[in-house]
Amino acid sequence: MTLQQLKYVIGIAETGSFNKAAEKLFVSQPSLTSSIHDLEGELGITIFNRTGRGVTLTNDGTEFLAHARQLYFNYQNLMEQYSDNGKGLRKKFGVSTQHYSFAVKSFVEMVKKFNTNEYEFAIRETKTNEVIEDVANLKSEIGILYLSDFNRKVIQNLLKTKDLEFHHLIDCKAFVYIWKGHPLAKNESISFAELEDFPCLSFEQGEGSSPFFAEEILSTDEYHRTIKANDRATMLNLMIGLNGYTLCSGIICEELNGSDYIAVPFREESEHINRVMEIGYITKTNFNISSIGGIYIAEIKKYLGIN
Repeated sequence: MTLQQLKYVIGIAETGSFNKAAEKLFVSQPSLTSSIHDLEGELGITIFNRTGRGVTLTNDGTEFLAHARQLYFNYQNLMEQYSDNGKGLRKKFGVSTQHYSFAVKSFVEMVKKFNTNEYEFAIRETKTNEVIEDVANLKSEIGILYLSDFNRKVIQNLLKTKDLEFHHLIDCKAFVYIWKGHPLAKNESISFAELEDFPCLSFEQGEGSSPFFAEEILSTDEYHRTIKANDRATMLNLMIGLNGYTLCSGIICEELNGSDYIAVPFREESEHINRVMEIGYITKTNFNISSIGGIYIAEIKKYLGIN
């Protein structure tokens, strides 16, 4: 097994095609196919299912890809640090995140520090389970999500099975996120009773998804009307068009979301309830994040006011 073969496996998995991978990797398709065939023979597994529509990973291939990405990531870091030959490598860095504007803003500030001709950056605002899978497979180096008293045990158990660890950033109370023209916009705080006549907006987590994966901290409460959205722009449009609301951390980036929206403190109807979002980032367990990853986390801490 060679580093070149690891690179080929990663390239094919990312493009979903031997043809496209060969073009991207500047190698002939016959050479690429032969190299993967030799690797599969050496390992005694089938990495890819070949179909007329492209390729998909087998179960063995999915497991192998996670190891391949980690090995190749470590190789690139070593080359960058110790070898002049490594200075010319096109370095990759990816983040997967729940729908947090601060995560995107911090990513923007991080990218500004680099020459994008030398780096390949990616940020993925996606479903909770995909954030976890992306980091587990090293598709992304860092994932951003939250824990609460409701989802903590389930999420932490899942992270453990995926060989991931959670790093605390900040604790936040719940806020109601609405547009400035909403009938409740001038309230100092808002309770569930006051929200009864308005639709609750939440991010779609996929067919049959567990409530533990919801991005909204109060996802288990009873809602009279709920509307699912797939992206932040749609969510913002529904806030204006339908007087909808969502429940969030209150950490809002006006530069990205615009100035037409506000976060009003959520008021619990029982003084004995104090629900908190613990926002943090996940990485592979005992994983030394890259210098780029370190800069990204520093930008998040700067934005959140964390020393």
